[in-house]
Amino acid sequence: MKRCDVAVIGAGPYGLSANAHLRARSIDSVVFGEPMSFWDQQMPAGMLLRSPWAASHLSDPDRKLTLDAYRENRSKKFSAPVPREEFVNYGRWFQQQTSPDVDQRLVERIEKNGKFSIHLNDGQQIKASRIVVAAGISKFCRRPAQFDALPPDLASHASEHRDFSRFAGRRILIIGGGQSALESAALLHEAGADVAVLVRQPQIVWLSGKKWFSSCLSLQHLLYAPTDVGPPVASQLIAHPEWFQALPRVVQDRLAARAIRPAGAAWLRERFGMIHAVVGLGVAAARQIGEHVEVLLGNGSKQIVDHVLLASGYSVDIKKYTFLTPLLQQIRTVNGFPQLSQGFESSIRGLHFLGAPAAWSFGPLMRFVAGVDFAARKLTRSIAENPCPSH
Repeated sequence: MKRCDVAVIGAGPYGLSANAHLRARSIDSVVFGEPMSFWDQQMPAGMLLRSPWAASHLSDPDRKLTLDAYRENRSKKFSAPVPREEFVNYGRWFQQQTSPDVDQRLVERIEKNGKFSIHLNDGQQIKASRIVVAAGISKFCRRPAQFDALPPDLASHASEHRDFSRFAGRRILIIGGGQSALESAALLHEAGADVAVLVRQPQIVWLSGKKWFSSCLSLQHLLYAPTDVGPPVASQLIAHPEWFQALPRVVQDRLAARAIRPAGAAWLRERFGMIHAVVGLGVAAARQIGEHVEVLLGNGSKQIVDHVLLASGYSVDIKKYTFLTPLLQQIRTVNGFPQLSQGFESSIRGLHFLGAPAAWSFGPLMRFVAGVDFAARKLTRSIAENPCPSH
């Protein structure tokens, strides 16, 4: 039976960055997962990253494997906003440099009896002293209950589509007011669909606040961290999770909600100009009428469309990581998030979480690629300095 010190579950930005740091410390680690699969398979073609260039690097110990280094290796140059396709290729280039032996088998179940036992989909088992869960957000899709009775060909989550061309000529209603909803609307419109967007908030929020500081770059850098998560001043606190953790919980929660509120990137606004948006209304009910969907809005009006695209975001709940089912009762959680120590360790010794599940403990930075550097360094330092006892 194969053994390792650390098994990393997930080969996205957090998993690959963590493994790069672990191996630099000569820690015996294995990564499980298909590299960059969520970004490749569950994000639409033509998408551009909302994160700025400086907040889109993966993390290696020497900070050599940056987007800049990848771009220098490309014959075709690109710039911000970063195309999704280039980000996927960048992640796989990073993986080839740091984790060329990624194990793409599926982890079906993890048990613990002394060491952790990892059960794979081909029947094999691997023993590990520690587990790092960096499995991403694909299992956390939020779906409004009003659409539960509709079949997938009439209502689907935005993460289920890589190619919008099949919606050409069809009437599409998008539910949501964040980047996913607004960019999906632009891409669908450009693909020839008849698009409308339903936004519960009273207005669409566009992230264009920095224009006021364009004449004073020093002030901009003081108020906004390079990670670019959150409003002025709060951005600096969020960029330093140790500072963020020092705040009272009620303040943390308020800042976190503000940092991840639905909003669209400033560069998207021009492409959104021809798209019809209904703001300040929610969905009261939805039902199938033949091959169409009738959506009843909160003011009593109705819309008949061919398909409803749910760009309704993600809600962390680690119970949806079914491979953790044997361990779930032992993991202390708050509203679906695991409670983590300073080493990203859960209440089960040796079980760590990175990415969005770490956001309750370390702040909203963990929901973005911008958080990989802090997380990878903090995790690796903790593991190197606090080895699990042998069993």
